[in-house]
Amino acid sequence: MSTPSAPSAPSAPNPGPPAPTWPAEFAERYRAAGWWRGETFGGVLRDRAAAHPDRVAIVDGERHWTYRDLDERADRVAAGLLALGVARGDRVVVQLPNVAEFFAVIFGLFRIGALPVFALPAHRRTEIGHFCAFSEAVAYVIPDVSDGFDHRTLASAVQAVTPTLRHVLVVGDPGEHTALVDIERDPVEITDPPAPGDLAFLQLSGGSTGVPKLIPRTHDDYIYSLRGSNEICEVDADSVYLCALPAAHNFPLSSPGTLGALYAGARVVLCPKPTPDVAFALIERERVTITGVVPPLALAWTEAAERGGFDLGSLRVLLVGGAKFSEEAARRVAPTLGCTLQQVFGMAEGLVNYTRLDDPDEVIVTSQGRPISPDDEIRIVDDADVPLPDGETGHLLTRGPYTIRGYWNAPEHNARSFTEDGFYRTGDVVRRLASGHLVVEGRAKDQINRGGEKVAAEEVENHILAHPSVHDAAVVAVPDAYLGERTCAYVILRAGAEPLKPVAIRRFVRERGLAGYKVPDHVEFVETFPYTGVGKVSKKDLRAAIAAGLAARAG
Repeated sequence: MSTPSAPSAPSAPNPGPPAPTWPAEFAERYRAAGWWRGETFGGVLRDRAAAHPDRVAIVDGERHWTYRDLDERADRVAAGLLALGVARGDRVVVQLPNVAEFFAVIFGLFRIGALPVFALPAHRRTEIGHFCAFSEAVAYVIPDVSDGFDHRTLASAVQAVTPTLRHVLVVGDPGEHTALVDIERDPVEITDPPAPGDLAFLQLSGGSTGVPKLIPRTHDDYIYSLRGSNEICEVDADSVYLCALPAAHNFPLSSPGTLGALYAGARVVLCPKPTPDVAFALIERERVTITGVVPPLALAWTEAAERGGFDLGSLRVLLVGGAKFSEEAARRVAPTLGCTLQQVFGMAEGLVNYTRLDDPDEVIVTSQGRPISPDDEIRIVDDADVPLPDGETGHLLTRGPYTIRGYWNAPEHNARSFTEDGFYRTGDVVRRLASGHLVVEGRAKDQINRGGEKVAAEEVENHILAHPSVHDAAVVAVPDAYLGERTCAYVILRAGAEPLKPVAIRRFVRERGLAGYKVPDHVEFVETFPYTGVGKVSKKDLRAAIAAGLAARAG
């Protein structure tokens, strides 16, 4: 590791608008319990690089960065950012694909106490403009061109209307901006490093309505979630984690994700695209042991694995999360991929649940796991916030050592999303088993109110997925003048399946014993679904599509 050459100029802290945090008595409790151990991301990387400098940390195509390489690159980026005037507490929007530089940048920011604002590769001017303006970002880090999109043009447009945005740093050809490699400097002493309780970064909320809110995460709380995830998922220095989803998303970042793998001293393999041909080739070549995907990808992977062609024998665990994974689809994983399914149910705001690797198979395929921490507090309540007993379905509320106490600079949202005693209203509808495992019945907004009868979209989807010709299904609400809402099932058939008529799906669901009001009112066969930036099915877009289609027919 390079020896620090000279102290940087001290900078005044610039914490920005306040983010709600844990009351002192809770913070003391979490430290006393050993959940918060006083670690920082910059310190963790330094320790790992000192302990095993020559071990490979990041694989990006043919590039192999050791822990020493990553640590030194982070130091050089940190020095360059300081030279540009980026100070502790400043916000920097980071929008990079799955490339090694993503980690050099975020660890460089962690070192100096500046806050990455994690944007996804699919975000465009509306989202990026909001992130930069709302966070008062001083810098924006981008690729030159990714998936045919020129991020430099986007950056120029955003910079022109964002007074605080002084720097655009580009991985690749900078165009009119600045190349990331050109700002790197010899390491300097960080005179005002972040403390464990300080904010580490701002993550994006997973809400499907409006522009995402910013989630403040500290070094203490997020590192605890990594350590807890590693213990549950049995990630150690010999593990090889494939980052198949966008690296900036909370799921592949922390469950246990790339940061969990790096905390363990393991190897991270970056996957440029999560398609089976690309991902399977990397699993075979790098002997990947663990990875995580969203349900649509899990379905695609299981179908591809049935066709063979790749050696997936090293893969020990497939985590599936980001959205509810249906029971029917879950049952396909072990027989086709030859690994253990581990269901994950969590949120960027905090709470993460895992099925355990030694759980009975029925628990793994029918539940979404139980919390990481003994100090994760769970409430399941009715519409009036009255607690419900185990087995009853209700709204999930939670608080704990890695669940935030409020969004960043959003007092109105916080008043709606958090109780007076600090419980986060997740928006999920769940029931709890006697074992403590949660079964996700859907999102509150995904409950369809059909003439006063409540229809859980996931329940109907699960029945449709049991049809041997169905690859995937998504059920959404359709406005209706008489009932208020009716149901529409979008269905993708499996490759090579004979065409079906809507009546066949409706009959199949009815014959499985589902209540009549839950049988889909409309069935639409499609080739694909619209997806969000991280690969979840965009039900917002599906609802808009069916509403537009029905309006056109009526016209």
